[in-house]
Amino acid sequence: MVPAATVAMAATSPTASRPPAVTAGPDRGEVLSAIRVERLSGKQVTAYLHKTGFPAPESVGGVDLYTLVYGTVTVDGKPTTASGVVALPQKRRRDIQTVIYEHGTMATRKDAPSMESDGDGRAIPISFASAGFAGVAPDYLGLGSGPGFHPYMHAESEATASVDLLRAARTVAARHGQTLNGQVLATGFSQGGQAAMALGRALQRGADAHLRLTALAPISGPYDVEGAELPAALSGDLDPLSSTFYLAYWIVSMNRLYPFYDTPGQVFRAPYDATMEKLFDGDHAFEDIAAGLPQNPRALLTDAFVRRLEHPTGALLTAMRANDTTCTDWSPRVPVRLYGAKGDGDVAFANAEHCLRDLRARGADVSLTDVGDVDHNTSAYRSMPLVLRWFQQIQKH
Repeated sequence: MVPAATVAMAATSPTASRPPAVTAGPDRGEVLSAIRVERLSGKQVTAYLHKTGFPAPESVGGVDLYTLVYGTVTVDGKPTTASGVVALPQKRRRDIQTVIYEHGTMATRKDAPSMESDGDGRAIPISFASAGFAGVAPDYLGLGSGPGFHPYMHAESEATASVDLLRAARTVAARHGQTLNGQVLATGFSQGGQAAMALGRALQRGADAHLRLTALAPISGPYDVEGAELPAALSGDLDPLSSTFYLAYWIVSMNRLYPFYDTPGQVFRAPYDATMEKLFDGDHAFEDIAAGLPQNPRALLTDAFVRRLEHPTGALLTAMRANDTTCTDWSPRVPVRLYGAKGDGDVAFANAEHCLRDLRARGADVSLTDVGDVDHNTSAYRSMPLVLRWFQQIQKH
């Protein structure tokens, strides 16, 4: 991870020396740039959303979309930068609720919301802004224009990058004569389902005194890698090629954060041991990554590492359990509606079932909607209109 803070080492001599001069990084939530990239009328919003397949509200207003670069922190708390998008309704208001959308898995910087014009990370903020919310979507660390590697599935940094974008969004709105009231409704898809839960937990625990969690609506999230996702991937219950992609990405990312192998050959079979870490550097397109993968996880991984995944210990177990907590170690004081699909071949439906069980055990107000025998992406298309309607009901009260 490349921190934004830089240290300039002063020259030393036998007769004199000075301490290093430290250039501080940006403050958390500080807006470093905000560029309006779209100004859409209501009719243009409707046409755009129709093209992307995501829902438009019954009454569609005009939207201004901004790409932001802002200050945040790395996984170890050092100053850095991240990017994301903020969509604001063109009709000026002074009491706006914010919907934050956490995007799904992507391994390529340029696919992030701040760079990809037709992806869900723009369409969904635009959809909510057209309904009178502020729509926000972070790229997360290491995607978009953020430096360093993306810490894939790292719950804490998903939350910190999201909190800091919410702070930046408040500044951008104020610059344009609008006021965000601090109420945050969080949703997200796939990886973003986990990220939405991580953000909700951070907000409830007081991450920012001006931000108040109002509702949670995660979709098809991998909340339980150890107990749900890994067993389904290794047993063949999930789509083999998708499982291979997710597992490879997760292993490379988590090893950077919780080192559990010394050389790739301890994990990946030849010839993949020579290519996996390069493929997940943030600069390779998904098509290139997919072309470099075998057809199933067991063809990618050594027998010894499969046994480690089936019976994790040490740093590998720490990597799982440190990030499998978004449904287990807190009780939301706001309503939670989980969405998923029993037909999902990428993220096991058991993830949502386990989340429902764990939140109910802690007394949370939570429900789970199965949107049918459909694939992973279709679960988002079916769930998002339900989320939009629910958030609009909350908006009216």
